[in-house]
Amino acid sequence: MDVYLLQLFNGLSVSSILLLVALGLAITFGLMKVINMAHGELIMIGAYSTYLTQNLFNEYLPASMFNWYFVLAVPASFAIAFLFGLILEVSLIRFLYGRPLDSLLATWGVGMVLQQVARSIFGAPNVAVKSPTWLDGGLRIMDGTLLPYKRLFIIALVIACLVAMYLYIYRSNAGRRMRAVMQNRDMAACLGVSTRRVDAMTFAIGSGIAGIAGCALTLMGPIGPSLGTYYIVDAFMVVVLGGVGKLVGTVLGATGIGMFNTLFEYWTNASLGKVLVFICIVAFLQWKPMGLVAMRTRSLD
Repeated sequence: MDVYLLQLFNGLSVSSILLLVALGLAITFGLMKVINMAHGELIMIGAYSTYLTQNLFNEYLPASMFNWYFVLAVPASFAIAFLFGLILEVSLIRFLYGRPLDSLLATWGVGMVLQQVARSIFGAPNVAVKSPTWLDGGLRIMDGTLLPYKRLFIIALVIACLVAMYLYIYRSNAGRRMRAVMQNRDMAACLGVSTRRVDAMTFAIGSGIAGIAGCALTLMGPIGPSLGTYYIVDAFMVVVLGGVGKLVGTVLGATGIGMFNTLFEYWTNASLGKVLVFICIVAFLQWKPMGLVAMRTRSLD
């Protein structure tokens, strides 16, 4: 029983990390149809924001306050990545709407630039972020089964982000305008919705969530300029499998990939498990090309 519980928890943990990484991409890709290849670098920006927050606490605040730096690092990562995303949308992305291949190439170039800037500022080697002491250890539920506090914190952080995005998208005026633009951009513009402002805010929010994902990934190990490139493929897999533009589809896609990945790795090994997950996704998309949850729209193709 303890082995099954541990594998279930590992699956939930992997799913939560995938969901947090893909959540921002699902919002931007679902609304604006922009293939943002710089999403991984926005995750990297959030991770380095946490690293800088740690250094500031070390240098300018008493040692007794160091354990609380991570509480400030989460909103700081969101704010800095939000600002980067807003600048990127205003200066580049808004000129590439309706041109997916151009946006893919441009954002890939932006990602390479951001990686080189990170190497120039922080250096090429990975840097370590020390987690607060209240995240050390784990919760023991039975003999031989220990649930790490870091993984539990990431799961709680993902739940908080999901609740916040649900309230924003489905319970606020800004979210109502976002869904209107998603369903029929031309009709929303005719009714007085500023699609430019909605696009900028949506892209910036998606970038901010990527920053939170980078903050959470600092708990998993060292960070470096190439941190985001390890997760960008998995993020797109989650979005495509779940269904473009649907929050519940993203949740289901991340949960399915995380659970099956953990299950296949337990039966075989890490490399073969990843291959089996890819095969299952390709086979499923042959059956349902729109993903698990298809978005309803009033627009005509």
